[in-house]
Amino acid sequence: MSLIKAVGIDLAKLVFSIHGVDVNDKCKLRKTVKRNKLLAEVAKLPPCIIAMEACSGAHYWAREFTKLGHDVRIMASKFVIPYRQNEKNDANDAEAICEASTRPKTRFVSIKSEEQQAVLCLHRIRQGAIKDRTARINRLRGLLSEFGIIIPKGRYPLQNAMSGILEDAENGLPFLARELLNDLWQSIKGLNEEILKYDRKLYALANQMKDAKRLMSIPGIGEITATVVVATVNDAKHFETSRSFSAWIGLVPRQYSTGGVVRLGRISKRGEKHIRTSLIHGARAVIANCKNKTDRTSLWVKELVERRGFKRATVALAAKNARLIWALLHSEKEYQVDYVK
Repeated sequence: MSLIKAVGIDLAKLVFSIHGVDVNDKCKLRKTVKRNKLLAEVAKLPPCIIAMEACSGAHYWAREFTKLGHDVRIMASKFVIPYRQNEKNDANDAEAICEASTRPKTRFVSIKSEEQQAVLCLHRIRQGAIKDRTARINRLRGLLSEFGIIIPKGRYPLQNAMSGILEDAENGLPFLARELLNDLWQSIKGLNEEILKYDRKLYALANQMKDAKRLMSIPGIGEITATVVVATVNDAKHFETSRSFSAWIGLVPRQYSTGGVVRLGRISKRGEKHIRTSLIHGARAVIANCKNKTDRTSLWVKELVERRGFKRATVALAAKNARLIWALLHSEKEYQVDYVK
């Protein structure tokens, strides 16, 4: 065991595959361990690199292994796939994880604390509730159209019209349909209250988090964006430049260049979808309210809208805000309007 340099662990619910190599990359450990014996098995190892794929439970195990003195590395599965030999199985996956962990160009995920994961848990539950509400609103609109009642798209037109539709005795709705649609409408109102409760929790958290309060000083960054960024990004120094941070969010152009010819397309949309969506929504709100403003950012945005259109300007401002977020987190400074270096 003393010669082991790196260990790859293929995570699962009950049974884990382990693959370890020495300084000469020779296999010295290859076994299967049950969940209740994994920590004891890892505790027997000398301090070494322990690598895992980013998946459910990875951050929990990373925190536990770090307590035992190991150098824990979590990576995306796309960095593991090229190193897997032969067929896909747990043992081959563990070997590929071990191999990828020692490659110089492999990028690793920062290990999240329990507090960060709790904030992300709130975001995920809120997202799920919003998705459920949208699905039920679409279902209600579709069912109403079966009886010749058409409601414009959007949540607010439906919410404004539903009480009148259910109370109108002359719209041709059968009693059973009226009863069932009322139940569906009540469930939508319940989701509205649930989402509002989560929003209030996020607003309270944002005012308690020092970094989130600094980020909210950037135009277009609100409580939702600030808290999800702080909870997701453990250390901004993990990214070498602001562009690499923006690329991680998926706000840089997709590139297809060859033969010395540079071809840039639409944004890549890789990485953190929730952060990217929040940044774009925030940028849209900024552009909608910048008509009478004369600061540098507003003047730049207005010129960009005229030259390239509203949607491209929205994405450009979102990318700019992503770089500002990296700068504030990296330097630990406050945001300054019209800052000139």
